[in-house]
Amino acid sequence: MGKIKHQGPIKLPSFPEPKLWVSPVPFGLGKIKPKHIRDTLKVAWDNRDNLPYAARILTQGVCDGCALGVSGLYDQTLAGPHLCTTRLNVLRLNTAPAIKPEVLHQDISELRKLSSSELRKLGRIPYPLRRGKGESTFTRISWDEALDRIAGKIKAMDPKQLAFFLTARGITNEVYYVAAKMARFLGTNNIDNASRICHSPSKTALKRSLGIGSSSCNYQDWIGTDVIVFWGSVAANNQPVSTKYMYAAKRKGTKIIMINPYREPAMENYWIPSIPESALFGTKIVDDVYQVNIGGDIAFMNGVMKHWFEMEEKEPGSAIDSTFVALHTNGFEELHEHVIKQDWALLEQSSGLSKERMLEFAELLAKSKSGVFVWSMGLTQHRFGTDNISQVANLAMLRGFIGRKYCGVMPIRGHSGVQGSGEMGADPFALPGGDFGPKHLERMEMIWGFDIPKWQGDIVGVSIENAMLPDDHERKLNLFYTSGGNFLETMPDPDFMRQCLENVDLRVHQDIILNTSTLVDAREEVIVLPAMTRYEQPGGGTSTSTERMVYFSPEIKGPRIEEARSEWEIYVDLASRIKPEQKHLIAFKDAQEIRNEIAVASPNYDGIQQLKEKGDVFQWGGAWLCEDGECPTQDGRGSLIPIELPELRKPEGHFYVTTRRGKQFNSMIYSDKDPFNNADRYDILIHPNDAKELNITEGEAIVAYNKFGTFHGRAKFADTRSGNLQVYWPEGNVLIPKGVYETYAGIPEYNTAVIVEKAETYHAQKDMKYVEKRIEELEMEVS
Repeated sequence: MGKIKHQGPIKLPSFPEPKLWVSPVPFGLGKIKPKHIRDTLKVAWDNRDNLPYAARILTQGVCDGCALGVSGLYDQTLAGPHLCTTRLNVLRLNTAPAIKPEVLHQDISELRKLSSSELRKLGRIPYPLRRGKGESTFTRISWDEALDRIAGKIKAMDPKQLAFFLTARGITNEVYYVAAKMARFLGTNNIDNASRICHSPSKTALKRSLGIGSSSCNYQDWIGTDVIVFWGSVAANNQPVSTKYMYAAKRKGTKIIMINPYREPAMENYWIPSIPESALFGTKIVDDVYQVNIGGDIAFMNGVMKHWFEMEEKEPGSAIDSTFVALHTNGFEELHEHVIKQDWALLEQSSGLSKERMLEFAELLAKSKSGVFVWSMGLTQHRFGTDNISQVANLAMLRGFIGRKYCGVMPIRGHSGVQGSGEMGADPFALPGGDFGPKHLERMEMIWGFDIPKWQGDIVGVSIENAMLPDDHERKLNLFYTSGGNFLETMPDPDFMRQCLENVDLRVHQDIILNTSTLVDAREEVIVLPAMTRYEQPGGGTSTSTERMVYFSPEIKGPRIEEARSEWEIYVDLASRIKPEQKHLIAFKDAQEIRNEIAVASPNYDGIQQLKEKGDVFQWGGAWLCEDGECPTQDGRGSLIPIELPELRKPEGHFYVTTRRGKQFNSMIYSDKDPFNNADRYDILIHPNDAKELNITEGEAIVAYNKFGTFHGRAKFADTRSGNLQVYWPEGNVLIPKGVYETYAGIPEYNTAVIVEKAETYHAQKDMKYVEKRIEELEMEVS
């Protein structure tokens, strides 16, 4: 662990900087931009029945939105208050009253007419519910009946036929830890969490490249570094408070680079509401944009390294930190040999960028004495996501941007529970404090006092697909227990996902609200359990930010849903009913006792047991992981890994397509319009030149289709890389292939290739065999 500790919040400059202004016109009048004041007033109106409680949540609690780690209105990066609309949007989940009985117990066909957004507005789940197959309404049941029914089913089944899942929004480290322990106590390793669907390649790649599983640096390292590179990350939309850090970085002279197929408006210009100057006149954020093809990042990075090696041949020391490489890395010769033989024409074709543009970026990094690389799902959600991240690590090591101030690699987390979930062991590949290796497994058995199953658990996508296995198969999913989450809307191929959910004997939805997945039938029954929010959890709870800060969020006084229970308490109660003779091994009397055990189970978290009051926080690992270049690997060195170009599988006449986010929090949609580009949820973002070739006009009805599905939308002209399209998620999931997972980390693929046609042309054919023939012809042309 590092010796240098985080120094705490720093102050912003007090004088304005007009050269960063977007426009002298106040509040961006006439421009397409978020309406922060209007949105804030709307949130106040939505919470008008519970305003005092809402205010206490905002001023006393740790944000349950993104993983920046804002405690109350303050964080460890910058002095002064922070508040963003993402946090405000999810506020109502905590203050909403219970769903009215006449609404909750109406015919299920009426509830199914509602979208998840409309279901969310109904309010909180008030008490345990069940609905048997063929029954048209939910029935209220007691907690004892609900847990006894679940326990009875689990006792009668093979543990391999049982799977647990936990979402990332609002769930605390204490809940993840107890869930991880409970699953193994019940004999299953089929436990997964939402962070794996977002960032599992980040952890996997950083482990193999640097020996770490999280961000090596802090947000403060953005402020004063020579360059920040945002790779496949729209932090301004997904982590809005981070724009304040970008503003502070710009004031220090930092260059900000975006690498993305789409020139994201939110990263070009942003009006930061908590900075008066920016709220009035906006802030220009990015200095340059490199518009790669979807999936073209590996080629782009190979091109950058090829330039560096060529620069080194002409002038040693001009591009690579040879001292860092010699002292702190392995594999340089193999990487050099692999990269230098790469063909420029192929690198240009795959990346979508010219050799000259790659040189510009290579020279920028070569001249920079420090740099921070930030990425998100634009790099991870590919079938080669781990390789994408190892390429980023290669760049960082070659320049020596590891283990010191203003330098590092940062997988920026989207939800407040993402970092802690895997570290607490709610993961089929991990246990608290370490991987699923023999030594650590034996260590955890000593701590827990029971045997841990030795077989490999399934990732959640495979677990759900296992519902379609024959009834006599040992891995046939018979009971799926999910804490939050909406697989009907978050996974590829929604129709297939519905079939899987319907083919599970018993589904348990532990949640605070209903969503469309909750209303899907099961073979036997669906049981719904009302959960507390993090702010209601007795004894408080903790969460871990992107930069490894562990924050304490206290229990906050306010109204309660009478029968809602703390999630960790539900797990303990259930496990005790299944194995009453061993219940002392899973019993926790309070949240403090859980934190005490976490400190033992996960040595990095030694200190969590001291967090007891509002504002308590510590950072595990010190300010920088791999401090001074020393990696927590067997020999203390990082690994430079040669990465092959992926096959991008875009047949002639097709477009690359990826999914994007609008005004939403995960799958929870808050507006039909994207405030940054005014696009509708069913708009297809297409380059004007591509549309012109297809004789498509803006706003015209078009169809994107492939052998996996069909998406009906409208053409929205956008500055995206030619040959690349963007559709909104989850609406565009119908185009994404099911069952395609990344080799090393098991993340689903969220990118594919499609054909685009005018809707009138598509529908004029009438016979769907036209679609099959068209796809087949184009694929034959390219092969």
